[in-house]
Amino acid sequence: QVQLVESGGGLVQAGGSLRLSCAASGFTFSGRAMAWFRQAPGKGREFVAGISWSGERTYYTDSVRGRFIISRDNAKNIVYLQISTLKPEDTAVYYCTTVKPGYTIVPVTTSYDYWGQGTQVTVSS
Repeated sequence: QVQLVESGGGLVQAGGSLRLSCAASGFTFSGRAMAWFRQAPGKGREFVAGISWSGERTYYTDSVRGRFIISRDNAKNIVYLQISTLKPEDTAVYYCTTVKPGYTIVPVTTSYDYWGQGTQVTVSS
């Protein structure tokens, strides 16, 4: 049974940082690309960052590039999202997800199959 469990969210002031974690189980973690999405109140789910199975390739949406860093530890089955220089518009529930076998990291949810329950990030101004 696939499980993705996010943690690390919280309330932070603008300019602050957080490190989000996603602990994975129930599948061969090192064989799957992973990604983070986010969903703000009243909005659709938005791609944030993705990472290849090896960790060698990373992808970011323009609004977070240079502020967020995605990484993974295949020995621990964890994918991380270091989020820095936070802005109020970064407020959202952050989800980790697995890229479907045979698919690539793209900013559309149909390329992803398993999702975690999300972790709330709230940035105050």
